[in-house]
Amino acid sequence: MPFRDTWKLTPAEEEGIRDEVEAVAIKRVLAWQLSQEMKRQRETKLNMARELHSSRSQLDRLLDPNNIAVSLETMTRAAHALGKSLVIRIDDRPQGTPKSRTANELAQGKRRPKIENAS
Repeated sequence: MPFRDTWKLTPAEEEGIRDEVEAVAIKRVLAWQLSQEMKRQRETKLNMARELHSSRSQLDRLLDPNNIAVSLETMTRAAHALGKSLVIRIDDRPQGTPKSRTANELAQGKRRPKIENAS
């Protein structure tokens, strides 16, 4: 039997993966925009870290396109340090795209059935 047929995701798992991929994509764009603006302004990482009252390693995490654990406050401060602003908006999802489930709904979908003792 081919591997593809033996490995199937539940709808909850698919939705969780979709949300994670979308978050990484958004972070990649933001990290790219910050790094491009730093290049345009000839701003070094060391000077940028100083302006943010942060370390260079923290700035590296901010600019890491795969690190989605960055707060909006940090992204806003970085944009302001470059004379820019961070703009976030909520749009309609493309037609036919299912609504995301909450963390509780995802957790409930992954629960295993309770096995009762037969004795």
